Amino acid sequence: MRIKSEQLSSHLRQGLAPIYVIGGEDPLLVGEAADAVRAQARTEGYSSREVLEGGKGFEWSSLQQAADSLSLFAERRILELRLPEAKPGTAGAKVLEAYAAQPAVDTVLMIITGRLDKAALNSKWLKAMDRVGVVLALWPISPQQLPGWIMRRMRNRGLEVDQEAVALLADRVEGNLLAASQEIERLRLLHGTGRIDTQTVAESVADSARFDVYKLADAALSGDAKRSYRVLNALRSEGVEPILVLWALAREVRALAGMAYDVEQGRSPESAMAAYRVWDNRKRLVGGALRRADVHRWRRLLAHCARTDRVIKGMAEGAAWDELLTLVLAMAGAPEAVTPGLASTGSKQR
Repeated sequence: MRIKSEQLSSHLRQGLAPIYVIGGEDPLLVGEAADAVRAQARTEGYSSREVLEGGKGFEWSSLQQAADSLSLFAERRILELRLPEAKPGTAGAKVLEAYAAQPAVDTVLMIITGRLDKAALNSKWLKAMDRVGVVLALWPISPQQLPGWIMRRMRNRGLEVDQEAVALLADRVEGNLLAASQEIERLRLLHGTGRIDTQTVAESVADSARFDVYKLADAALSGDAKRSYRVLNALRSEGVEPILVLWALAREVRALAGMAYDVEQGRSPESAMAAYRVWDNRKRLVGGALRRADVHRWRRLLAHCARTDRVIKGMAEGAAWDELLTLVLAMAGAPEAVTPGLASTGSKQR
């Protein structure tokens, strides 16, 4: 059975399933879901817990041995398997399918793993788990969803805030749910439950925004030039190497140039995105970028990526971060022209 994160609490109140697969990229979301299962297990008398780290070189026979072994005092137990990725391999898949066919008695198996993408959700081993247990795929909270997530979390902690205060907090902790959770707890500890105004948030909350190169690419593809500038500036201030930023942007530009060519040749955008294996949760973003620019623009931007690469490597004149800013704003829909750069440090690299 597949459930959404907001359904977990009501599901647990009805009793535990024999198997849980919890997967996602954000450690806070995954950790809290696992904690909820553990808490319910304790209330139902599952007093023992065994953890297996299923990383590189993991012996899958140890899972079967753990499942077959009985506690000396016949205690109910949680058997926790941690997988870095939802790819157990052929041997692991066979063991997990066999376990699903005959779950251990008085045992809850909880598999904690990374992103459950389409391939993982359609795999034979996960479908076997799905038939007898619960699969919870936890997707990252987008910038658009973050204010609502913060509002619900604050209300659950007894805090009342207005939209302006929520927007400020979301802006300060964007991309970092753990920081958001910590700031909410700090506000509650410092000011108690009740009303929290915007000024209180402004004075109490540190700037914990965390950006990465993927968020930069998504901001550019969404057509949000202002946010693209902010994310790029944050990456620079965090000391991210320009070559890594270019890699993420060039990867998107190259794919979009190919998809835009296919569309020009008469292929539908949906078919083009399918051919390039665009994830379902990114199709709206990529489709918008395809509609905003034709193949000729994407090819020019690909040429700009090549020039930026030469600048970064010292093979052409220019400042790397200025070139990256021009590129990212052009991806967001700005005119293709030389754009004033970030505050210069006098270095081509930074």
